[in-house]
Amino acid sequence: MDGGGLGGLLLPLLFLVVLYLLLIRPQQKRQKAHQRQVADLQVGDDVVTIGGLHGRITALSDDAMDLLVTDDVVLRFQRSALARVVRDEPETA
Repeated sequence: MDGGGLGGLLLPLLFLVVLYLLLIRPQQKRQKAHQRQVADLQVGDDVVTIGGLHGRITALSDDAMDLLVTDDVVLRFQRSALARVVRDEPETA
């Protein structure tokens, strides 16, 4: 045996490791962060949906959230439609 089998297996294995490190692992981290963010929602949080709608949470259920978007307009969205929670950050001069 000349060891060619091991060399032929090394390149695809290396490719799979790089694929995991560059694509799969970061996506899993983003997904877990989004799941934590959805689980930590509270009434009164200002949020943005994946459609770009800004609103304040007025009610929460297991899988839905009611958003106050303007005076007397409340819309119901799935919790999974959350893009981000808007935090008040101090402005820098």
